[in-house]
Amino acid sequence: MATEVLVPTLGESITEATLGEWLKQPGDAVAVDEPIASLETDKVSVEVPSPVAGVMGDHAVKVGDTVQVGALIATVDAGGSAPAKTEAKEPAVTATPASAPVPSASADSEPAGDSPAALSPSVRRAILEHGLDPSTIKGTGKDGRITKEDVAAAAQNKPQAAAAPAAAAPQASAATGQRKEERVKMTRLRQTIAKRLKEAQNSAAMLTTFNDVDMTAVIEARAKYKDLFEKKHGVRLGFMGFFVKAATMALKDIPAVNASIEGDEIVYHDYADISVAVSAPNGLVVPVIRDAQNLTVAGIEKTIGDFGKRAKDGTLKMDEMKGGTFTISNGGVFGSLMSTPIINPPQSAVLGLHRIEERPVVRDGQVVVRPMMYLALSYDHRLIDGREAVTFLVALKNAIEDPTRVLIDL
Repeated sequence: MATEVLVPTLGESITEATLGEWLKQPGDAVAVDEPIASLETDKVSVEVPSPVAGVMGDHAVKVGDTVQVGALIATVDAGGSAPAKTEAKEPAVTATPASAPVPSASADSEPAGDSPAALSPSVRRAILEHGLDPSTIKGTGKDGRITKEDVAAAAQNKPQAAAAPAAAAPQASAATGQRKEERVKMTRLRQTIAKRLKEAQNSAAMLTTFNDVDMTAVIEARAKYKDLFEKKHGVRLGFMGFFVKAATMALKDIPAVNASIEGDEIVYHDYADISVAVSAPNGLVVPVIRDAQNLTVAGIEKTIGDFGKRAKDGTLKMDEMKGGTFTISNGGVFGSLMSTPIINPPQSAVLGLHRIEERPVVRDGQVVVRPMMYLALSYDHRLIDGREAVTFLVALKNAIEDPTRVLIDL
């Protein structure tokens, strides 16, 4: 009996998605709730599970097609059985003597993870990032499936010489004088990012103000306590925890920076839901740290670490990226010296962090070298005046340069 597989509910206000990839092909055995396809929405990738155990039927749509919520995308033959794997291998064993047993598929034979259709999205992305051939990776997961740990191990053992042919390809192309172009359709996530950023430029009166901050005190505190911090909390002590905590204090003092415009009204928030820009394989995503004002630095670091891991795996949930009253974007991890970040509507401000570099500054009449970072606050001038923007940055700067202020809420 064929069971229909329908596009599941994708979240509030999301009515369609793009079929990103098929994880199961017709004839493959599937277990109940096993992912059979991956859908790309405006914000995240969503795996579609099989409603029953059986055999994968026909695909009703192709990769790249747009599908509506509730639409039929495939069928699963409930209770069916997949063709024996040994049938495909019969030509390879025809030379086996009649008395020899015919090998059967088992955990010791070719692992199921070697099939591209059997790879999970996160594993497939990891394989592409490292430029590996999945058929050369031995899977240690269930039924011989390849895990991310298997990919990482294979990447470490990857021969350096393997990169030589790839490096030679551009030289060959240059020698023949060939000029190539490739057209790739934008993902739904990238289209949404482009649309929202352009809308922000068109609707807000954006302005950016700058300041710099001496990172000496935070760097010293991190160096002194990072080992104890990681041992106690199970997460590394970074700089974002300090900045998020300092930002919540500054937002409390300058509530306009934490507000938004709805129609002809200004909406003020007595909480700080901090959106943190995280790089994902398909583009930038912005998960939200809820009630950040109530979290410790350790709680903030744990939340950010979890977001970063799941952004790479493509397992962030849509609810985790809704809302947000203020955004922090750390371009410094990529080496950015200075930028003018774009507001994430309907928010009215975004803080940009940049790389830390030693620069000469004057302290007590003496020129000294300090680890300095530029801060950039882009804000909607319709709501936030220059005085408020500068006051916010100064409050943030004071808290970072003297972390004791964070402890005593000053």
